[in-house]
Amino acid sequence: MESLISKVLDPIDIQILDILQRDANISNAELGRQVSLSPPATHARIKRLEMERYINRQVAILDQQKLGFDLLCYIFISTDIHQAEKLEVLEKNLEALPAVLECHCLTGEYDYLLKVANKNRHELEQFIRILNKLGISRIQTSLVLREIKHSTVLPINNS
Repeated sequence: MESLISKVLDPIDIQILDILQRDANISNAELGRQVSLSPPATHARIKRLEMERYINRQVAILDQQKLGFDLLCYIFISTDIHQAEKLEVLEKNLEALPAVLECHCLTGEYDYLLKVANKNRHELEQFIRILNKLGISRIQTSLVLREIKHSTVLPINNS
């Protein structure tokens, strides 16, 4: 069965997306050379991919340690909130917390998983106090000792 991506995107689109997710600073001329298109045709494709939301945004990925964020944590949380409106408020509050890098709604034992960056234990303690005020009934925090792999690259070009 053919994947949905290959029905919507042609092979050149896939190549462009794969190259851009690895290096968003590549010039249109260099990108065009790699996919055998002119720079204007490459630019038009990128604009279409942005308009169709295949490309959500382009960002710089910063070095957490050099910037003093030495405490990376994964925090599992559960809540006793079950009303949709109150859950929406909770999720908006979690989303608004600057220390939260990622927030995922889960199945299983916990309701949410947060990826949190703090500079030190004191900041983590303050963060947990904020969580407690949001109506969180259970918290389990795991500290990252070292990172084995960090990637934002989706395996879109692997068939």
